[in-house]
Amino acid sequence: MTNTATNRSCDQNPISGLPLHDLAGFTHRWVDAEGVRLHAVEGGRPTGPAVVLLAGFPQTWWAWRKAMPGLAERFHVIAIDLPGQGHSDRPHDSYDTHTVASRVQTAVTALNVPKYWLVAHDIGAWVAFSLALTHEEHLHGLALLDAGIPGITLPDAIPTDPDHAWKTWHFAFHLVPDLPETLLAGRERDYVVWFLKVKALSPNTFDSTEIDHYAAAVAAEDGLRASLAYYRDAAESARKNHDALARQHLAIPVLGISSSHGSIPDMAASLSPWAHNTTGVVIPQAGHFIPDEQPDAVVDALTAFINHERVR
Repeated sequence: MTNTATNRSCDQNPISGLPLHDLAGFTHRWVDAEGVRLHAVEGGRPTGPAVVLLAGFPQTWWAWRKAMPGLAERFHVIAIDLPGQGHSDRPHDSYDTHTVASRVQTAVTALNVPKYWLVAHDIGAWVAFSLALTHEEHLHGLALLDAGIPGITLPDAIPTDPDHAWKTWHFAFHLVPDLPETLLAGRERDYVVWFLKVKALSPNTFDSTEIDHYAAAVAAEDGLRASLAYYRDAAESARKNHDALARQHLAIPVLGISSSHGSIPDMAASLSPWAHNTTGVVIPQAGHFIPDEQPDAVVDALTAFINHERVR
């Protein structure tokens, strides 16, 4: 089912050439966020605690499709496509995570959610961390999954050891002007396949339909340029993160979710210097794409975190 929020220029899907996937029990929405239309998928218990989900590269909100039904049994669930992602607009201005975080917060407010739990993976976690720094009053808590956040959990140098370099080599590649577009245009599917097959613990985690969906989203209407922009603005994201942290650290509860075969071995330890209340969990039998690989374990970890913090 498809619905739209009543906002300027939000009466239709802005990425009309990209197929729109439905998820039973959830509704599609588009909201105006500072002049950028963002796509949200909303369902679950309307009166339950609100949980907002953000996905990373090279995925869309669809990354949460396996976890959303379980979360919807207890929570009001909203998955949002970031700017440049999925069925959201691909703006041409800054993709630093503080600019994007402001737009995400505007979208959540437009959906009439005053306070919520924020859960995010990969680049979504970059945005979520910056959102927590600048809009902490809107959050009950924050959960971040396997993400090298600029200036926070991202290593200062990319390793050259082949056993480790494959996890982070693309950060430097994406920063090079024009070259990635030259090499990848028309071959987006090949590129997406590498990430989904290599960074998951099992190369069979994603079927061809899912790969086609993510590849089409990256290729559609300037999606490749927008995807790369997050990396190209990462230095500005790191600078703004540290400017904010010089004023205060996070006071809300923070959950770091790692996986047995992910990119960041201990998210909680990496986040703890910047937050006063940090706990961690490691999801077994998972690589980088934890919500796809172990959705039930993710639902259990998030539910336990939220329930624990609500009764404190």
